[in-house]
Amino acid sequence: MSLKLTLPRVIGHRGAAEAAPENTLAGFREAKRQGAVWVEFDAKLSADNRCFLLHDDTVDRTTNGKGAARAKTWDELARLDAGSWKGPQFAGERLPLLKETLALFAELDLAFNLELKPCPGREIETARLVLAELRESWPVSRPSPLVSSFDLPCLEVARDEFPEFPRGLLLEEHPADWAAIARRLDVATVNIWDRDASAEWAGEIKAAGYGLLVYTVNDAERAAQLIGWGVDGVFTDAPRRVGARILDLPAQ
Repeated sequence: MSLKLTLPRVIGHRGAAEAAPENTLAGFREAKRQGAVWVEFDAKLSADNRCFLLHDDTVDRTTNGKGAARAKTWDELARLDAGSWKGPQFAGERLPLLKETLALFAELDLAFNLELKPCPGREIETARLVLAELRESWPVSRPSPLVSSFDLPCLEVARDEFPEFPRGLLLEEHPADWAAIARRLDVATVNIWDRDASAEWAGEIKAAGYGLLVYTVNDAERAAQLIGWGVDGVFTDAPRRVGARILDLPAQ
């Protein structure tokens, strides 16, 4: 796949997760205030197939609720407080629907990486319903989003049924067959964990013609080192701090 998007140096991870509750509208507004032009977020399905934002399989960590996200209807999810865990100033912040998130991005002029984050066993339907809503709700006149996932079935659906969206292969380790997987899925970017990143692997990925993004990089000097290796951009919880160090570095 040819890279149909211009990758930024800095992508706000789940918004600006160091300063604001992750995967919330407040978090995306904070990322914009911190100078981010791209953000990353996680999308999945409620029990009644509403597309909404949440990273974990359960709501326990980032809301005042308990239990598996896949077992809750949107009405149940919409009543949860997704902000108080981060600080009292965020009390009452809600889990956002994908559609309202996309409307906010259009308002703020934010580009984004949508990570397909299905609940266990819901990979195919999550990819189909989330990407259908993305196709319907995101104006074609705006910059194309990047669609990524760790789940290969999600990326297969994206490749076969929503080819207009550039794809990103998310990797947690350094699999020996990463290049074969990337070719099979016809991805635009390879997104790797900072723990696994090396100058050698970065060179291999770039030489193969892929965009290269690294997650989650909150140390500004480490971010500068990665850019020096040819990394295109980093996901970070602290867009302002990391951006201040790397935005003006010369391109490799």
